[in-house]
Amino acid sequence: MRIILVFCVSFLLNGCAMSKAPSEKINGVSFVAAREAIEDRHTNPVVNVGANYAAIMPFGFLKNLDHPEIIHNTDRQWFGETRSGGKQYIEELRKKNIKIMVKPQIWVWNGEFTGLITMTNEENWKDLENSYTSFIMEYAELAQETKAEILCIGTELENFVKARPDYWHDLITKIKTIYKGKLTYAANWDEFKRTPFWGALDFIGVDAYFPVSNNQTPSVADCKAGWQAHKTVIKSVSEKYDRPVLFTEYGYRSVDFTGKEPWVSSRSMTSLNFDGQSNATQALFEEFWNEDWFAGGFIWKWFHAHDKVGGDKDNQFTPQNKPVEFVIQSFYKSK
Repeated sequence: MRIILVFCVSFLLNGCAMSKAPSEKINGVSFVAAREAIEDRHTNPVVNVGANYAAIMPFGFLKNLDHPEIIHNTDRQWFGETRSGGKQYIEELRKKNIKIMVKPQIWVWNGEFTGLITMTNEENWKDLENSYTSFIMEYAELAQETKAEILCIGTELENFVKARPDYWHDLITKIKTIYKGKLTYAANWDEFKRTPFWGALDFIGVDAYFPVSNNQTPSVADCKAGWQAHKTVIKSVSEKYDRPVLFTEYGYRSVDFTGKEPWVSSRSMTSLNFDGQSNATQALFEEFWNEDWFAGGFIWKWFHAHDKVGGDKDNQFTPQNKPVEFVIQSFYKSK
């Protein structure tokens, strides 16, 4: 049995202009790239859950963590992973008045963590920089062409950012010659404090997989308590750079101990726990969605074929056809 279910403002503080989050929260879904084009039956569920934004995620591919060539926008990729696919997705979502964040991502063979991408010599670093520039400018052009509201310039690339900070500052300058919308970067939850270029972007982007509870079925209160230390740091970074925080990804699996290590995607985890997923998600909403320095976020992750995913046997991240979908809907439609 399946369970069915912006604009920035400013104010004066001590004589200084303080950046604020959009008056309308970004209630987003991370819209997963698929093999085929999308249509009404794929976009209507995005509207039904109350989302006003979707992250479109084209992909580039690396052979391994020290390989410098990013393969992207080829006819060997799934349609939704390419530039033409991204454009078609954006056009269909626009018909439903859904705003867009273009979020190009890197996939390393065998699912290696992108934060560990590291070249072994200067020549390869230069090659990676050239390849990444080609990749990201492809989608900066798409974002400008489609007038996407936000462009995310990278996702969880800490070693690359740490090793080549001048490159990233130069890349941001180059992107701004093409794309005129808002910019962010999706830093991993344990990375964002060290990201050096927030002042050049519009949002402090965080993939928000913070550990918040060690309990098998965390309660809302457990998770709210677990957020307090993290929230203090997040707010302090927002104040330091005078930028609103955007959760470029957030979400929990429907498993036991979902709040302990929320980033874990291993299929060796076989438990099912919908209460934990719902409670952790509700706690996140209650802690952040009313904060004026918080811009909103994108739930991880939302598949196009809504009627074929999630449900009462699925323990992955998707909220679709699970009780947590109603939690998301209740908050999204109220903000």
